[in-house]
Amino acid sequence: MENELRPIWNRIFQFNWKFGLFLILIVCIPRFLLVLHANATGNYGYIGLIMFISAIAPFVFLNKYGQKQIGITKPKHYKWLLIAFILGLIVSFILYFLGHVLYANSYENWYKYIGKSYNIPIGINKSDKAVLFSIMALTGMIFSPIGEELFFRGIVHSSFAKSIGEKKASIVDSSAFALTHISHFGLVYINKRWDFFTTPTIFWVSIMFLVSILFYKSKQKSGSISGSILGAIICHSAFNLGMIYCIFYLI
Repeated sequence: MENELRPIWNRIFQFNWKFGLFLILIVCIPRFLLVLHANATGNYGYIGLIMFISAIAPFVFLNKYGQKQIGITKPKHYKWLLIAFILGLIVSFILYFLGHVLYANSYENWYKYIGKSYNIPIGINKSDKAVLFSIMALTGMIFSPIGEELFFRGIVHSSFAKSIGEKKASIVDSSAFALTHISHFGLVYINKRWDFFTTPTIFWVSIMFLVSILFYKSKQKSGSISGSILGAIICHSAFNLGMIYCIFYLI
């Protein structure tokens, strides 16, 4: 049986749930703490580093066979890339309307709180706002979708799938994804103090879990056997685009 891990790692790990748990612990816990620190200080430089580490993890640990097994392949069903993009946009707007109906313009609205980190100047003119939106949208559509999908829907999902099967693995990687995002919204830093929004956080985590399942389905539908990670990346990119648009122009 061919092994997914590079020879140097075969001495330490097996490609199974234990390896997946190891990855979650060494990446998600530091990321959680760094995002909280960034929310408190306004310095988000290290978040890019975490995304970079997440993105390169499959290439550091896996050989060519392993990379193919986690979905680093050309898509087989190109129409699903378009469908994935549309679904990602739709879900981002549903999340906006849900937050607006439940919490209006308060910081209990997830998009309102996340938008605080964008530092959109008050009274910014339309042209400057469009430029800032374009920059934020471009970075939001590239860095976190690539880093998070290669990590969560890629190497983490497949390592768990090797032990417990695809469906249960999607629950594990989606749970890790959702809980990690409590650092983005839920445990909040407002007016120089920490707070925890219990009910909004339950909504947020539940939605992030379902969104993660959507990313997994987009991966699965766009490729053969193990799917194509590109489907998940495109769905995630569209979701981020819609979220950033809502933050800039609807809140």
